Order: sequence, then structure tokens, then C-alpha cells
Amino acid sequence: MSQKPKPSHGLAACPGCAEPLDSGDRFCGACGYDLSAVPAAGIGPDRPTVAIGTPVNWPDAPPREPGSLSTMTQHPGDLPGTDSGGHELPANGTAPAPAATGDFELAAPDPRAAVRVDDPVPAPGAAPAPVSARAQAQQAPAPVSAQGQAQQAPAPVSAPAPAPGAAHDDGLCVACRAGRVDTDGYCENCGHAQPRERDHMERELGGVAAVSDRGLRHHRNEDAFAVSATTLPDGSPATLAVVCDGVSSATRPDEASAAAAEAAGAALCAALPRGTHPQQAMHEAIVAASEAVNSLAEKAADGEPHRNAPACTIVGSVVADGLLVVGWIGDSRAYWVPDDRTAPAARLTEDDSWAAQMVAAGLMNEAEAYADERAHAITGWLGADAYELDPHTVAFKPDRSGVVVVCTDGLWNYAEGPEDMARVVPADAADRPLHGARVLVGHALDGGGHDNITVALVPFAVPPQGAGSA
Repeated sequence: MSQKPKPSHGLAACPGCAEPLDSGDRFCGACGYDLSAVPAAGIGPDRPTVAIGTPVNWPDAPPREPGSLSTMTQHPGDLPGTDSGGHELPANGTAPAPAATGDFELAAPDPRAAVRVDDPVPAPGAAPAPVSARAQAQQAPAPVSAQGQAQQAPAPVSAPAPAPGAAHDDGLCVACRAGRVDTDGYCENCGHAQPRERDHMERELGGVAAVSDRGLRHHRNEDAFAVSATTLPDGSPATLAVVCDGVSSATRPDEASAAAAEAAGAALCAALPRGTHPQQAMHEAIVAASEAVNSLAEKAADGEPHRNAPACTIVGSVVADGLLVVGWIGDSRAYWVPDDRTAPAARLTEDDSWAAQMVAAGLMNEAEAYADERAHAITGWLGADAYELDPHTVAFKPDRSGVVVVCTDGLWNYAEGPEDMARVVPADAADRPLHGARVLVGHALDGGGHDNITVALVPFAVPPQGAGSA
């Protein structure tokens, strides 16, 4: 689970003049530095499409509408674009020189040291916690009609169909199979708590799939997801996945993640068929998710939202028309894993975290920052008490097929680096995304399952030559 930072700014000293700071300072008393504006490492304004092995052929983006919520979105025509190393593309549109190895990089972020988790991960070889009886009642994916795949928003993932044999079907305890289950969710005979519908959720739809599991240490699942498939105005397919992680130190984190995932998924399913540029649609989806989470905050007597309002992180991916678009706020991540495992994998997102902020401000090196107990505190989230709404979006044009791994830290804590993630993603994940997602959740459970685990797999296939705008 992500944690909000305890200090309001999370800095020990001013990035501008190194003056010591108090936890409640909003501005430096010596130089006036705005402490809410400290940039996170590698994260700034939305980035344009990044070429991977070939020059960028910008897809047409719809004109901006006055007053649109998407005015912060980076339209392809606004910037000249960069190659995968962050360098400007040649003015004549020719492709950059290929690497000597023939490999490509997908805008690989700066390498990171290991990130601390909320709970200590046991040493290698330590026995994992025993699996509870809820493993007997894993949920089956709810059927979805073919008509609903194209235009309708994804159904809320917080209410999947109960699995056969679970207490929801016959009223019997899943542990002793003798006692009746009371209205409070406990067996009248053995007192065993019954599995909740969100303890384990699965969904496969239109070639994209997701799995979410409570894990082995938490009493409830505070993650949520939305997956769907739709079509663009020209009839070409588009797939999407949104994953949200409730902030465990906030109130009602499970409600926040469910509301955000449902709102973002619905926004994408509504925008893409209208012809909205995928990167613009992703930005607007994050805005919609933010508004959904904000609506959960209770008001204090003075009309202001209570502190510690419901909150969550968000990460989403859209594959459409040869583009791979990713958007996020917080420390949930997206990874690129090519089908050809001799090519490098890459992490597509940068965490909004205390450690990244300290490194960016030059106050610590990476080793120091990630060794600190505050390293895993997030500096960006969705919620009424968030500092500001600053969605990050980036678009890529891969030159080969692969799969996008969209996940919470419940998974990436056990496969932090791109190479680590590529090793645990099954080779046939693009063809069997649901199976691949189950394998990844199993990897986290085998590692100890210290957190809720949610992963979505979005296959990316290279469009045929001459198809679309690619």
C-alpha cells in the first residue's frame, strides 16, 4: 500500500538555499522557495510520442476545445518529439542511427535502487505466511456481452459474480462447510471470516486481462482495476487497462480505488470512440478519476474537506492505432516487456515518491534516499487533500510486439527492475493475458504477499505495414 508523507512537503532542507525546514512550512522562510513545487525525478509536463527505432509520424490530434480539461495534455504537434534517448529527432525526419547492438530502448527511465516496501520483506528462503481459507473461493470473471465490449464503459470491478461453492451461493462456510454464515460475514459454527467479493477478482475482455488479490497479510483488498476493449471511429481496435491502489493511511482507501478505476475506465471508453486522441483521453480519464475520489471526501464544519480524505494512486494504459499511451499519478507502475526477450524491457513510469523528490532536489543520492524509511511515501495521489492534480502522460510507438504490465506495488515490490519483471512475465503473456496475470499474482504471493496485488496485461501488436497512422 502506498503511504502519504507525514510532513506536508517531505523536505529536510530548502532545495533553493539549503535552509532547514519545519514539517509545516509551505514556503522557505529564507528565500521564499515554493515547497509544493519541488519536481519529482524524471517527471514533468506530459511528454510527446517517443520514437522507437523509427521516426515519429505524428497521428492527427483533435483540436482543443475552449475550457477543455485536457489543456495540460501534450499534443503531438506541440513539441518536436524525441528519440528513445531523449534527444531531438532530425529535422529532415530521417530515422536516428540504430544502436550498434540492433536493440531498441523504450524511453527507459533512470535506473532505480530497490524501493522499500510498507512491510519488511522476509529474507530469501523464509517461509511465506500460510494461505488462508479464502483461497478456496477465488472469483470467476463475470461474463460480458460482445456488444458491451465495443462502446460501453467497464462494469464496476468491485462487484464480480460470486464463485461457485462460496458462502455467497449456499450460505455455508467455505472453511468448515457446516456452519451458516451470519450477516456479519462470519461462520456461526467455526467463526471463520468469509472471503469478500474483492478478495480475488479476475477479468478478461477483448484481449486485455487483469487479476487482483488481497494478498496474505492484509485484511481487505484496497486495489481496483478496470479493463475494456472498444473501437476508434475508423473501426480499428483499442484496448485499455486502469489500475488503482488505495492509500492505506487514508480513510476508505478501498472505496477510493474502486471509484477511480470505474470513472477512468468509463471516461476512456467514452472518449476513444469519439476520436479523442488517446493521450488526451488518458489525461481526461485521470481528471475524471480525481473528481470521483474527491466526491468521497466528507466535509468539515467549515465546508472544507477533512484531512486524510479517501485517496489512491492510478496508472493506466491504452493501446490504439499503433500508439502505446501511459498515464499515472503516484507509485503504481507500467512496464514494457517485448515478446522477443532478447530485446530490453523498460519501465514506462516514474514514481511520485519522497525518494525521487529528494534525489531530484539534490539533497540525497539514490542510495541514501531509498535507504530512508520515508522512501516509499508518495508525493502525488488522487484525493481531496492532494497537493495538486498533475497527471503524467506519455506515448510511445514500439517497433515490435510485446505486452504492457500495469500494476500496483504489491507486484513490483517483488520484481522492481524491468529485467526482473521480464523474467517473471510468461513468454505467451500476449496470447494468454489472463493466464499471464495469474502467474504474476502468484509470483507476488509466493514472495510473501505482503500487500494487495493487482496486475493488468495489455498486449501490443505492431500494426501491419501501411496500416493506420504508423
